[in-house]
Amino acid sequence: MSAEGSSTAAAKPSHNQVLFWGCFIALITTSFAFVGRLSLLNVWAAEFSLDPAETGRLAGIGIWPFAVSIIGFSLFIDRIGYKTAMIVAFIGHLTWTVMAVTAYYVEDKEVGFQLLYWGSLIVSLANGSVEAFINPVVATMFSDAKTKWLNILHAGWPAGLVVTGLFVMGVDAYDAGAESVTPWAVKVGVIGLPTLIYFIMLIGQSFPESERVAAGVSYRDMLREFGIGGALVVGFLLTLQLMDFFSGGDTATLALWQKLMFIGIGVGVVAAFGAYTRSIGNPMLLFLILIMMPLATTEIGTDGWITAIMEGAAENIPEGVPFHPAMVLVYTSAIMLVLRFFAGPLVHLVSPLGLLAISAILAIGGLTWLSSAQAIGILGAATLYGVGKTFFWPTMLGVVSEQCPRGGAFTLNAISGIGMLAVGTLGFPYIGILQSDAQKSALVASEELNEALPGLVENDKLQPVTPKASYEVLKYTAIDDAALTSLIEEEAGSAEAATELKEKVKSVRDRSNQKALLTMAAFPTFMLVCYLILVIYFRTKGGYKAEVLTHDPGEKADEFAGGVAAAVE
Repeated sequence: MSAEGSSTAAAKPSHNQVLFWGCFIALITTSFAFVGRLSLLNVWAAEFSLDPAETGRLAGIGIWPFAVSIIGFSLFIDRIGYKTAMIVAFIGHLTWTVMAVTAYYVEDKEVGFQLLYWGSLIVSLANGSVEAFINPVVATMFSDAKTKWLNILHAGWPAGLVVTGLFVMGVDAYDAGAESVTPWAVKVGVIGLPTLIYFIMLIGQSFPESERVAAGVSYRDMLREFGIGGALVVGFLLTLQLMDFFSGGDTATLALWQKLMFIGIGVGVVAAFGAYTRSIGNPMLLFLILIMMPLATTEIGTDGWITAIMEGAAENIPEGVPFHPAMVLVYTSAIMLVLRFFAGPLVHLVSPLGLLAISAILAIGGLTWLSSAQAIGILGAATLYGVGKTFFWPTMLGVVSEQCPRGGAFTLNAISGIGMLAVGTLGFPYIGILQSDAQKSALVASEELNEALPGLVENDKLQPVTPKASYEVLKYTAIDDAALTSLIEEEAGSAEAATELKEKVKSVRDRSNQKALLTMAAFPTFMLVCYLILVIYFRTKGGYKAEVLTHDPGEKADEFAGGVAAAVE
């Protein structure tokens, strides 16, 4: 029994309301951390001389540790209690606030970068701690309508994106007419406000006992749902992340024995899990894990890069028309915020899988259009993409909770952890690589630059490049900024001409980033195929049914109208 075992899902409605909205604000806090960091990616890239993939690595350190805390807590959260995870999250968010603000004011750039880097790791652990308790708490409180209430809960994510995005845009608008620029510490320090609010709301609350514990499902049976298959995915991603983390981003510097040691850790995780559970895992859960990785990259990865990507589109906006690169993120998040409150009727109308398939189609169209949209077209493309991504994450959690209830808090949180681990380890750097590739292609295709810089291209390939690798498995060539600058200065002939050429090169590179979104459409395309497979599978079994834990083997299953219930023996 959990530390709050005396409380049950049958708690008073007023208690449930306070607990639910406290969880909602805690989730808002995680998006404050997300936008506060990622709205400054380009600022930090310039300040610390980072290429796109290296910038993606800085973004990733604020993402992948989420998986460590959410999966780690989920292993024993039923024993220590949800409130403990909440307190850990509060401490982490408060620590990040102090470190991020301090990073701005220290004179030593290396020290400032280290504060941001390690602070990003801490805030990511805090964000994972938040999800470790809010998802099972809400799924337990509203066990008869999980998908609906998980969607409403996760409206807190876009709510935070909207509030923080508007704040960032407001600060930038103020700076445009002010004599001095507002310190970027303000954009990351604002997270302190919701941090204090959710702590005050939740510290005095009693948390419910999980559905899995109440039904008497053993700890071993809970882990058997995840099994060797799930552990294999975690072990692989964890191994890549450890290699990157301890090599400082350059895995080529690792000795063979070090690589073998990290591989051994990954293998050890899988072996230990297999020895304890003796189960390959629930096939349905393993298939959903396969979908969750591109899903996380489609939603979280794109959200993380969209502001930086859309900066290049600003050049094509007619003069006098207000535009801020963060407007796309704020606008699509506002769409998500509103629509997630109406997920219940939609789920009843088309079923969870039908809703996910439709969402994938809209996301494909939105990303494809957004990759080339200009001026007013950006609004239309962003609308399509915003509607498409709205229901991905919470509806997937609802499906996991309905199809794998024996996994309790662990499977519900582990799939979120895998999604975040995948996007932090591979997704963010990969999107950075896509941008780097788009920039190289744009420079090669620019006739004006090729005429001004004869040594820029040879054999239809950009020359000022250097080979790199991210997370050992992503091999790429990045534009060598130092070599490119040297080439410009050699060919320009004067300082004025060099400055003009540099501006032209920057303009071409910035505008090209938007084209990377076209390649991103491959992720929701893969997801659509998987959802259609699931739709066909459930139709062969009489339709989608949600499994419900019960002690009564004679309990009948009800017909599903957006979540059919069937008892699990």
